[in-house]
Amino acid sequence: MEVILRNAIDKLGHPGDIVAVSPGYARNFLLPRGFAYEATPGNRKRIAAEKNRLEALESERREAASSIAEKLGEVSVTFAARVGEEGKLFGSVTTADIAHQLEAQGFKVEKRQIELNEPIKALGVYRVGVRLHADVKPEIKVWVIKQ
Repeated sequence: MEVILRNAIDKLGHPGDIVAVSPGYARNFLLPRGFAYEATPGNRKRIAAEKNRLEALESERREAASSIAEKLGEVSVTFAARVGEEGKLFGSVTTADIAHQLEAQGFKVEKRQIELNEPIKALGVYRVGVRLHADVKPEIKVWVIKQ
């Protein structure tokens, strides 16, 4: 099924792009949330006119995300955790924990924007990506130290 994107979506495209996706993905995710239009001839004409407006909005979002990314790139988050033998944590540091620490420092970041493949379970310094925009992904330092 072909759809016309209204928003930038990772690994799919940018606003105004006509992309082929599975019918279920379009019907259950893209169309109900307003991320895309069905690629009918009428919608193709409408999106051509709307594409300039969408590009301007997208550039504003990208610039806003870039300004936040500059500040966020300098941020360091520290967690003091109880440690067993061999330096392994009794618990773990998750995306929710990182989001709470960032919020305490004045950054409003949702836990799903933090790119952490699996929870941190050992002492050390980790570089964790934060997806602010499809094109803007700064990294923060996460320190896990012994309590």
